[in-house]
Amino acid sequence: MGVGMYTRSLADLFRESERCIVAPCVYDGASARAVEVVGFEAMMFSGGEFSIASTGLIDNGFNTATDIELAVSRVAASSPLPMAVDIEGGFGGPIVVYRTAKRMARVGASAIQLEDGADSEKTGAVLSREDYFAKVRAAVAGLEGSDTILIARTNVDPRVDMDEAVARCIGAVELGAHMTTVVKLSNLDDATHVAREVPGWKMYPDASARDGVPEVSVEQLEELGFRMLTVHFLLKAAMEGMIEHGLANVKRRDVTYTVQNAPATGIHSESAMPIFDPHGFMDLEAKFTGVERDYRLGVHAIPGVPDHLRAAPPAGRF
Repeated sequence: MGVGMYTRSLADLFRESERCIVAPCVYDGASARAVEVVGFEAMMFSGGEFSIASTGLIDNGFNTATDIELAVSRVAASSPLPMAVDIEGGFGGPIVVYRTAKRMARVGASAIQLEDGADSEKTGAVLSREDYFAKVRAAVAGLEGSDTILIARTNVDPRVDMDEAVARCIGAVELGAHMTTVVKLSNLDDATHVAREVPGWKMYPDASARDGVPEVSVEQLEELGFRMLTVHFLLKAAMEGMIEHGLANVKRRDVTYTVQNAPATGIHSESAMPIFDPHGFMDLEAKFTGVERDYRLGVHAIPGVPDHLRAAPPAGRF
C-alpha cells in the first residue's frame, strides 16, 4: 500500500461483493471531503477537473506528472476513501509510464487509469495497439509489489469501431491489466456488448443523463457485471454554488445570502470550515500541548461538523 490513509483498496471492494461501486470524480482535498461525508465508498481523481481547478484552464496537457503526483499525495493522505487516478497517457513513453505507475502507487493511488490517446493536440487520435500495449506492459510492471491496480482505458469510439475498442481491452487484460474501460460508452446496448466480450473487471465511465433519465443505472450495470461507475458532478456543483452565492453577494454587497443558505449542510456560517472539523484538529493538538483552544475565523466562532455528515477523525489526515 502507498502512503494513503485508505483502509480498503479498490481491489478489496471489488473482491468483497459483486456490486458496482460509484466513484465520483474529485480534483482536490475539498472535493474528496465532500465525497466522503455524504457516504460514497471510492473516488476517481480526474485529470480534466484537476486542470480546471488548479490552473483555470481546460484539460489540454497543461499539467505534468509532478503536478498530479503532488495533488494525489495530498488527497490520498487526507481521505480514507480508495482513489483511482487518471494518469492520461502516462506522461511519456513506456519507461516514463513505468516510473509514473510507481510514483502514483507510492503516494497512495489505489488504481491508475492509463489511456491509449495520442497527444492532446491530436484530439480523438489514439496510439497504435502495439504502442499502447507497450505502455500497458510498463504500467503492469511498475505496479508489481503494490496493491494498486491498473485500469486500461481505450479512447476508441465504440459507435465507430466497437471491434477495435473490445480488442484493445481484451489485449490489455491478457497483458495484466486488472480492469478495463471504453471511455466513450454512452448507452446500455454498447455496455452490454462490452460486458459480453471483454473479460475481467470493467468500469463504465462518466455516466450522464438525458431529459431527467440516466443513460444507464447502477442496477443495470451490476446485472452486466460492471464493477465501477464514475460520475462527474463535483466541479460543476462547486461552480454552480460559487456563482449562485457570488451573484447574490455581489448584488447585496454582503455575505448574508451565504450565511442564511445552507440546504445541504445546515451550517449557518460564512465559511465552509466546519465541514473540515477544525475542533477535531484542536483536540488533537491539545494532546501534544496540554492546552485547549478554540478555532476561530477572525472573531467568529466556528461551529462543529453536523452529525449527518460522515467524517473520519483528524489524526490520520496528514
